Amino acid sequence: MDRRTFLKAGAGVAAIGAAGGVSAPALSQGAAARTLRFVPQANLANFDPIWTTQYVVRNASVMVWDTLYGFDEHLQPQRQMVEGEEVSQDGKTWTFKLRAGLKFHDGEPVRSKDVVASLTRWMPRDPMGQLLRALNEELVAVDDRTFRWQLKAPFTKMKMALGKNATPMAFIMPERIAKTDPFTPINEFIGSGPFRFVREEWVPGAKAVFAKFDGYVPRDEPSSWLAGGKRALVDRVEWVVMPDPATASAALQNGEIDWWENPITDLVPVLRRNRNIMVDIADPLGNIGSFRMNHLHPPFNNVKVRQAVMTALSQEDYMRAIVGDDDNLRKTLGGFFTPGTPLYTEEGGEMMKAANLERGKQLLRESGYNNEPVICIVAQDQPITKAQGDVTADLLKRLGMNVDFVATDWGTVGQRRAMKNPPNQGGWSMFHTWHAGADAINPVIYNAVRANGDGAWFGWPNIPGVEAEVPNWLAATNLEQERAAIGRLNRAAVENVVYCPTGFFLGYQAWRRNISGIVKGPIPFAWGVSKS
Repeated sequence: MDRRTFLKAGAGVAAIGAAGGVSAPALSQGAAARTLRFVPQANLANFDPIWTTQYVVRNASVMVWDTLYGFDEHLQPQRQMVEGEEVSQDGKTWTFKLRAGLKFHDGEPVRSKDVVASLTRWMPRDPMGQLLRALNEELVAVDDRTFRWQLKAPFTKMKMALGKNATPMAFIMPERIAKTDPFTPINEFIGSGPFRFVREEWVPGAKAVFAKFDGYVPRDEPSSWLAGGKRALVDRVEWVVMPDPATASAALQNGEIDWWENPITDLVPVLRRNRNIMVDIADPLGNIGSFRMNHLHPPFNNVKVRQAVMTALSQEDYMRAIVGDDDNLRKTLGGFFTPGTPLYTEEGGEMMKAANLERGKQLLRESGYNNEPVICIVAQDQPITKAQGDVTADLLKRLGMNVDFVATDWGTVGQRRAMKNPPNQGGWSMFHTWHAGADAINPVIYNAVRANGDGAWFGWPNIPGVEAEVPNWLAATNLEQERAAIGRLNRAAVENVVYCPTGFFLGYQAWRRNISGIVKGPIPFAWGVSKS
């Protein structure tokens, strides 16, 4: 019996049990209505949204920490913690004022010094933060609610930088926490968001709990993604970790959980047959699969080896492994940006769509590849990464590479990919992930496409031809100029293989019909969600 048949059979048994009236856990009706039980995409193994860029950490963090601005559903930054801002006539000085009444979960008010420390910690880890850091003249607290940022040159994308949902986000933490080295994980989780983290109930690998913060004062505007009034309508959100999709499917059908972030495509037909379950596309902007390589060490420090993989890689194989045979859920890419958005281009992207194994073998021979082990670290508890990893193991072997497949968990991948050690000294050669479409709309928020060496995302590509186009895009005065810069960037990113996109795909989310307020987007927004 193959994997898909096994999963569907197991889910079918669960569906029969649910229809027969299997009882939910013994909880009082009132307590159950006040607690939202959610199955996240993966285990919350660590909890520092600056130290790591894992989406599971970001998704938990938006409940706990707030931001100065927040992207709305139109990808426009709106004021969040900020009451207002002033920009000097020369565009070099920004003066911000915080909303009144903001306070942290420990009861302390949010002060400008907290913002200064938080932004100082964020800047070295974020692509847009690095741009601001290079322009920084002075970032200073003027008084408890006012802070000023003086730059060496104008930066028109300031609100985008402070409000984007791409990781790492510019979360505001208490000064004492924000003074932690940005390359060292924090160990205190105090924010000012609509939910507080209940650390004493945290069981990594099993459960994480978030309780409504009664001291949070939401904005008056309607909620829209990370903008507007973030109103907590339940008392508790319990993240219940269920790596096995069949187990999560059964739990949702039996009423043991309320909301499943990413049901695999194979189980969607079963869920749809249950009259108590709702299923929908999670995010219309979709996702870009990623084969991420380490540019520092052999074999992928050799551009011809990277080109061999990109040439041999079949995006169709990867996308079928993730979402199955539904053509409406997937497409191949000739570019790095989100298809259907203004900057998407396939300029220079022929190699991305080649899927030519023999040509890949030829490039590998030309590279001088010397049978170095390819350390593939692949998370098995994350369906998206596991599916990609299975395809990769076969691809690299057929290509003629020496594959060392390390089956592990997503938390370990998050820790190991940050290491620059050689692969044979605890490092790595490649890992799989994915990038939300909302994070891949332009080059300054899209960390995976940047190629500025030590300042780049994991893999640390150093490709001047890519980086040269970032300021050109920023300086563009119209869409035509922006597209021209992105076309050149895309060509350089393909030729030098910043990373290998494995295709574009849409994913699902599923919830019980007594849950309302769930919206489509790149994050499972818990505010505005209620349970009857």
